[in-house]
Amino acid sequence: MKKHIPNLITLLNLFCGCIAVFFAVHGVFEMVALFVFLGIFFDYFDGFAARLLNVKSGLGLQLDSLADMVTSGVVPGIVMFKLLEMSSTGGWSSGLLSESSSMATWQSFKLNPQELIPLLGLIVTLASAYRLAKFNIDENQTNSFIGLPTPANTLLIISLPLILLYHTNEVLNSIILNQWFLIGLTFLSAYLLNANIPLFALKFSNWSFKDNAIRYVFLVVSIILLVTLKFMAVPAIILFYVLTSVLNLIKVKG
Repeated sequence: MKKHIPNLITLLNLFCGCIAVFFAVHGVFEMVALFVFLGIFFDYFDGFAARLLNVKSGLGLQLDSLADMVTSGVVPGIVMFKLLEMSSTGGWSSGLLSESSSMATWQSFKLNPQELIPLLGLIVTLASAYRLAKFNIDENQTNSFIGLPTPANTLLIISLPLILLYHTNEVLNSIILNQWFLIGLTFLSAYLLNANIPLFALKFSNWSFKDNAIRYVFLVVSIILLVTLKFMAVPAIILFYVLTSVLNLIKVKG
């Protein structure tokens, strides 16, 4: 019975991801964030449960990636699609489509090449799928990651609409809803997911500060940023994560 517990937790991740997809399509970004957070929580603890119960399996590994593909692959792609849609049509309200206007919108979609631009957001989904497939066959990513993990990339992307909703800053709003910024971030996201950059994992083999100094520093800085900057802290934390990993790599090699 215990061998099924980690897989059940993984399925809860997938369940949360499916609900997040529904809310992402309808532009309800607060609920998207809630269910993505829950999904990532389950994603972390399925591996923890497998190690604790000593029931790791090939099936669990494949199931974990399939669940991540939804929660941390499909969802951020749809969110980026919606943001690009809003940037090209003029704001929050125009980014949400009603059923009564769907046919007219589809007609204009076929006639206006500008309407194709939001589809670029799905590049995030494609890059996430490629990264997850590579991860499954890469035996070197046990205690560290090569490229930005899909959950971290997802948190980065879903933080953008939350910043729009909860931080009344016109400068930030104009940047986030700038079409070229979103397109650039989409391609940067796709690159970071599959870049050959070693990034440390938040896995503690012991509680020694000496062995885990980079992890403790990262966690403390992240908490401080979250308390002071709230949702604006998320992009800063992801940037700090990448820079810290690169600097640590240079230090080790030096």
